[in-house]
Amino acid sequence: MKFLALGDSFTEGVGDEDPLRPNQVRGWADRVAEVLCAEQDWQYANLAIRGKKIGQVINQQLDRGLALSPDLVSIYAGGNDILRPKVDITSLMTGYAGMVRRFRESGAKVLVFTGFDTADSALFAKTRPRTERYNELVREIAQEQGAFVADYWEWREFSDLRYWATDRLHMNAAGHTLMARKVLQLLGQQGIITPELAQRVTIPQLPEVPLASRSQKLREDLGWAREYLAPWVKRRLTGTSSGDLLEPKYPDYVRLT
Repeated sequence: MKFLALGDSFTEGVGDEDPLRPNQVRGWADRVAEVLCAEQDWQYANLAIRGKKIGQVINQQLDRGLALSPDLVSIYAGGNDILRPKVDITSLMTGYAGMVRRFRESGAKVLVFTGFDTADSALFAKTRPRTERYNELVREIAQEQGAFVADYWEWREFSDLRYWATDRLHMNAAGHTLMARKVLQLLGQQGIITPELAQRVTIPQLPEVPLASRSQKLREDLGWAREYLAPWVKRRLTGTSSGDLLEPKYPDYVRLT
């Protein structure tokens, strides 16, 4: 069996740092693949690269992914489109639907994701209506094409900031671990693997939440803005991406352990 992961930083694994891995990140897809490869006869490829938008995933990953003849495909793309100043979500999802359809026509099972609910984020809360529209279309496409949905929007556990990296945009190692367990549980529900395999992923104990004064919180926010927000805004203004010089982590099938 062959598992292929497509998308952006979410699937590449940004936030789950591992200097010994390609692109120096691990991520939920790697963690899922580790369980699959250890327990059953699976292989794994990952073409996801941070910063990619839906059109780029279609143009750069679709044909390459079809050539790998996967049995199971995960697709998450759209988060970077939603964050743009102007975007036509409905038009973008026409191409997304075509991508899902082509993999389904190839015989692959397809796993798609809804977007995360940013209601609690002061920075990204204004994009929530776009994400709601995106999620509505993802669910419609999944129903029409016979794909199944990992409903990130409904998984409220991820609202806990202890599952998020210091950049406040990506999950940390604990978050990616929880996501891996959620995906494995979903694969078990779909009959793709045995439900017991999800128990192979142990969620790490979360640290205590430190008490911070108002001045400490302000210093943290200013430091975050300098280190993460300013470079992110600069990339948006210059039309560059953090993934411009990167190659896919696993362009061909491997067996992770």
